[in-house]
Amino acid sequence: MARGNTRQRIQDVALDFFAEQGYEKTSLREIAERLDVTKAALYYHFKTKEDILIGIFEDLTRPMDELIAWAQGQPRTLETKEEILRRYQVALRAAAPLYRFMQENQATVRDLSIGLTFKERMVTITELVQEPDLPMADKVRSVSAIFTLHAGTFFMQNVEGDPEEKHEAVLEVALDLINQAHRAR
Repeated sequence: MARGNTRQRIQDVALDFFAEQGYEKTSLREIAERLDVTKAALYYHFKTKEDILIGIFEDLTRPMDELIAWAQGQPRTLETKEEILRRYQVALRAAAPLYRFMQENQATVRDLSIGLTFKERMVTITELVQEPDLPMADKVRSVSAIFTLHAGTFFMQNVEGDPEEKHEAVLEVALDLINQAHRAR
């Protein structure tokens, strides 16, 4: 199997284990056994569990990095902020397993290098949808728009209804919050 495919399989299996039983309780041996490979074959691609997690994180957060790069080159208009929210929701949905893992393993993530990297990305995203001179209530609305997308991605699973309709409703609420904050200007 090609190196890229093996690497992806390792990451997929590891993320399943991390979600099922937690990062700390997962061993490289278990990952190798589920893949039916030797630990040496696993070490060829990743030396540690943290290396696997960093690889997963880098792959699944690449759209977030692309969004940040795009948004930083755009005018700070309401339309740009709305597009940031739309693109961010797409990125969240694509990386849902990783964000679910991070939500359920916050203490572990905080202690790993990805915790700081993720926090930096979140700060940047929230800065891109708000202006420094906004009244505090509108800063809260702007930041809440981002976290509405997070909550909608993970917690709306437990709400009855069509998944696509739920995602549209979550985006509508996030857009409404950013519109309210922008109208204050």
